[in-house]
Amino acid sequence: MYRMIAYRGFEIHVELSQSSADLYDVKFQIKGGDNLRVVGPRGSKISLYNGPYTRRWAYLIAEAAGRAAIDVLLGVTVADGDPIE
Repeated sequence: MYRMIAYRGFEIHVELSQSSADLYDVKFQIKGGDNLRVVGPRGSKISLYNGPYTRRWAYLIAEAAGRAAIDVLLGVTVADGDPIE
């Protein structure tokens, strides 16, 4: 199963592979953005550990991990526009 989530000008590609009944292993990959050079080995798919997960948890965890990686690369800003230090 596959899903793509847009976030801050990037795409988080999530891929699930069934490991047993109703449980899935999950990988994600970040694509896009001009200043993104490498996330993981040469931008390859990154496996999430401590699984397998149910389908809903797998998508949720992969999206959260992808968003966190993008936030680290770009920096997080708060509501008033000042960066968090």
